[in-house]
Amino acid sequence: MIKEDLKNWIEAYLKDTDYELTTLNISAGNDILVEVDRLQGVDVEFCEKLNRFLVEKLDGLVDEGVSGLEDYSLEVGSVCLTDPFKTKIQYLKNLGHDVEVLAKGEKDEWRKFRGQLVSVDEDTFSVDIEERVAVEGKKRKELQVNTYTWRYDEPKYVKYDLKF
Repeated sequence: MIKEDLKNWIEAYLKDTDYELTTLNISAGNDILVEVDRLQGVDVEFCEKLNRFLVEKLDGLVDEGVSGLEDYSLEVGSVCLTDPFKTKIQYLKNLGHDVEVLAKGEKDEWRKFRGQLVSVDEDTFSVDIEERVAVEGKKRKELQVNTYTWRYDEPKYVKYDLKF
């Protein structure tokens, strides 16, 4: 019930913005995590305003005597750079960047693919991956770039490939 109320309040707050709700989690101990994102990046002042808005709403429920909300903590922020992508905005933000994809390979086993995210459309995304491939008539494998395309629901996860 409270999660549904929170979701409705957040979506109403975000309605006329270019922000999108990516995560809404409530733990058993009433730790509430709200993560938002947008193409241009997340502004900390926006998160502060959303936090104050939600605190007012939640405190109103506490004042009304809604049980289970006496002690809660609220965290509003942006998605972590290393978290798996949850929304299309995250794919669009990372277009041209290196990503890691955990998806099924040729033998239907899970495999990590690393490469550059090169396209994002309505139903699929594509990644250019450098691979060493055996070439007929050559002794050594040669480096080739192959493009792999997946539907958003196919991989186990896709995330930014953070390199140091």
